[in-house]
Amino acid sequence: MNTLLGRRTRVLAATTAMAGLMLVSACTSTDDGAGGSKTAAGGVELAKGGQLTTCTHLPYPPFQSEIDGKYQGFDVSLIDLVAKDLGVKQSILDTPFENFKTGAFLNSGQCDLAAAGMTITEERKKNVDFSDPYFDATQAVLVDKKSGVNSLADVKSKDVKLGAQAQTTGEEYVQKQGFDPVSFESSDAVLNGLRSGQVKAVVIDYPVVQGWLKTKANADAFKVVDNLNTGEQYGFTVKKGNTKLLAAVNKAIADAKADGTYKKLYEKWIGPYDESAASPSASPSAS
Repeated sequence: MNTLLGRRTRVLAATTAMAGLMLVSACTSTDDGAGGSKTAAGGVELAKGGQLTTCTHLPYPPFQSEIDGKYQGFDVSLIDLVAKDLGVKQSILDTPFENFKTGAFLNSGQCDLAAAGMTITEERKKNVDFSDPYFDATQAVLVDKKSGVNSLADVKSKDVKLGAQAQTTGEEYVQKQGFDPVSFESSDAVLNGLRSGQVKAVVIDYPVVQGWLKTKANADAFKVVDNLNTGEQYGFTVKKGNTKLLAAVNKAIADAKADGTYKKLYEKWIGPYDESAASPSASPSAS
């Protein structure tokens, strides 16, 4: 969504942060008055006592969205594993995706980490530290079945209006290909643009499209005509220099892959398990 995957950088307007989820007491002694200690297992310092605060940008299914009043998704489930190792609970803060590129919410101490289906790029690495890659991602071209479009090339040759999520790697990719896409501020807005006919084709992370097509109405109306391998991989981010938390995140990812938890979560949120997604290379290419 996304870097990688997703590739995603989303948008703009500073929204009022939505505080999420639960607080529990940590098992160390220095109480900051916010329900627990700011020092978690392994000496990891937290922004708020007793909780691991995660910045994300909602909605971005299947990685993070609000379902039945709870924040859920692939990213949410993986970071829950990190929180469990630290002896705390995860708390979700909904923030503009733009801040993930700059690391603003990490630097200000509002969040401990960011999890947003975010593609790892060299440019973003200047402002934040990325975890090991946890997901390989591609960009899908989804079109209205009535559009007569059967490829990304058709979008250009037939002068079909194309949409993309603003400030994502998907948008950047098609811009580099000479397109001037309509920019939408969220993945939901991208889908609504396609449904309403504002655009006839969209480019967005393939796992997002997979989620959309699970709904019969979407599957009846739209089809994937291209899958663009842009070499993207997703990573979680922490404030630059936060080595202890970064190590905890990487350990949780590695443990989940080793004990089968990653596979179970992948099948629950993404779809049929792709072995390559569990073993991304350590040095992803930037798109």
